[in-house]
Amino acid sequence: MALFRAQVIGPVLSRTLPRGQLSAELRHLSAQRFSPPGTRATRRYSVGTLKRWLAAYREGGLEGLRPKSRRRGHALALNEELRTLIVEIRREYPGASVPLIVQTLVEEGRLREDEVQESALRRMLADHGLDRRSLGRSDGRDRRRWVAAHPGEIWHADVCHGPARSHGKTTTPLKVHGICDDASRYLPALQARSSEREADMIELFLLALREHGKPETLYVDNGATYRGELLRLICGRLGIALVHAKPYDPQARGKMERFWRTLRAGCLDYVRPEHSLHDVQVRLVAFLERRYHDAPHAGLLGRSPRSVWRSRQLPRVTEEELRVALTIRESRQIRGDGTLTIGGAEWEAEHGFLAGKTVTIARTLADPQASPWIEEENKRLKLRRVDPRANAGRKRKRKTKRVRRGLDAIDFDPPSAFVDALVGRRRPRKGGK
Repeated sequence: MALFRAQVIGPVLSRTLPRGQLSAELRHLSAQRFSPPGTRATRRYSVGTLKRWLAAYREGGLEGLRPKSRRRGHALALNEELRTLIVEIRREYPGASVPLIVQTLVEEGRLREDEVQESALRRMLADHGLDRRSLGRSDGRDRRRWVAAHPGEIWHADVCHGPARSHGKTTTPLKVHGICDDASRYLPALQARSSEREADMIELFLLALREHGKPETLYVDNGATYRGELLRLICGRLGIALVHAKPYDPQARGKMERFWRTLRAGCLDYVRPEHSLHDVQVRLVAFLERRYHDAPHAGLLGRSPRSVWRSRQLPRVTEEELRVALTIRESRQIRGDGTLTIGGAEWEAEHGFLAGKTVTIARTLADPQASPWIEEENKRLKLRRVDPRANAGRKRKRKTKRVRRGLDAIDFDPPSAFVDALVGRRRPRKGGK
């Protein structure tokens, strides 16, 4: 900190200036913004502060610029983790007063009453450029925050690209799919996958719905993963509003981006190329359970994601509701042998009269093991997997011999009569003696 202060007042340290010119130089320095050590935030320093630093340097050199130690009860009495948390809370909530921050941390059991003076916290926040005066300066942009009123009101879904994994000479991408609750920052679902398709999103969404219930709104970006007709259909059937963020507006995805940064720093940056998807998934679960869900969150005024998440029970979704919501239908023509291909597998109809017909095929994505079926005239007809071996041994109904009448009863075959005469074979007469 001493070196930083010396750098700030550096332009006037080695110069002997008349009183009026020195004041002008200090005013010029006070209009500039500087980034203190340990933070990316910038702030200005008043002329009075710069004068004190200049006097301290002239009296004691660099040693004179070192911050003076403070008695217990000031901000330095707090550990580094708690000081960082308070600074992050003010960044997340510029309008949150110091008494409100202290009260919330006390109620969460993260701070003892009278452990620190509010005036000390104000000085600490001012050192980071987060005092009310500095925050009151605006760059003209609208930075109003918004947050869901309660857990389950809004879920964010997004994908984070992790380091590629290698298997011999081949490399496989790592895509981490996540769903984050807006009000609590809790992650109802987080999975490591190697692809970024709509099917991956549907499976992740289904997992979250089964385990936690359904949200009121699903907020996603405009990528192909979230623009499919199937996701829109599922949300509509379950009464979930599907909202897409405006294109080229990353700020609208700020909460999800904040989580991805936290996940990278605490987990993904340590994934090695030889790790399998299972290895990565185990690390993701461990990170959520041991490092994230129960940790104080600046965006929650120091409360943990899990404590806020548990404050409200989401509406449950039954398996029947999921089955109906995830049922898809399409028209397909059955081949002449009664078979058709669905999802890369061969199926056959149990009813022979359907051969060659165009029918409605339905299947539910809620149960990947469930067989598809045919919907024909308000009836549900079964399909079974084609089994060539079973078909080879299956008894088939033989066609009954049709009674031949009229002209059909006469075998008119002159060459056959010539052959019979040649070999001396007598042909039986039908219908006579």
